[in-house]
Amino acid sequence: MNKIIRYFIVACLLIPVTVKAQFEAARDSVVQLYGVIMTADSLRGIPAVSVIVKGQNRGTITNNQGVFSIVVLKGDQVEFTHVSYKPKTITIPRTLTGDQYSVVQLMVTDTVYLPATIIRPRPTPEEFARDFVNTKVPDDDIEIARKNTEEAKRKILMRTIPTSGNEAARMQFQKIANQAYYYGQTPPMNIFSPAAWADFIQAWKRGDFKNK
Repeated sequence: MNKIIRYFIVACLLIPVTVKAQFEAARDSVVQLYGVIMTADSLRGIPAVSVIVKGQNRGTITNNQGVFSIVVLKGDQVEFTHVSYKPKTITIPRTLTGDQYSVVQLMVTDTVYLPATIIRPRPTPEEFARDFVNTKVPDDDIEIARKNTEEAKRKILMRTIPTSGNEAARMQFQKIANQAYYYGQTPPMNIFSPAAWADFIQAWKRGDFKNK
């Protein structure tokens, strides 16, 4: 029991000392970082530069004169980024004496190549009317369907597209039915039928009997 009391007393005496030492170490590692970001060629302050402490999700931006200030720890890496300049990274020295650190960071312009843009003058009303009239507009579904139902187009499709299975079966059944209907007798000839002659003349005018 006495040992436990002694251990408790020693712990109560050591804990404040340990906490104080840790607090002193943490306080000694805090650094106020401030400085100015400038262009390398003209030494002008760069506004809106992002100052980010890596791995800590903390940061700030420079003002209109390129000046910034932020609290960091010794050993932190600080990155400076801007859309028009190449990024830069600095490391706060761990052996830094004091709680302040200043930098003058120069940034080099980052060249960005954009695709070529061709600027043309506005067309005259005559040029616009000419191009508008001569512009070929692709056919929509309705126009394509209308062209496919034209008589000449249907004749070409009938001659070039093979019959389907249903059409071939229907023709074969019709042929068998005609043979069965006139079985044992001569099928009638329409040579004297006015309607047949009219169909023949129309087919002749259309060119249905021309050599293909």
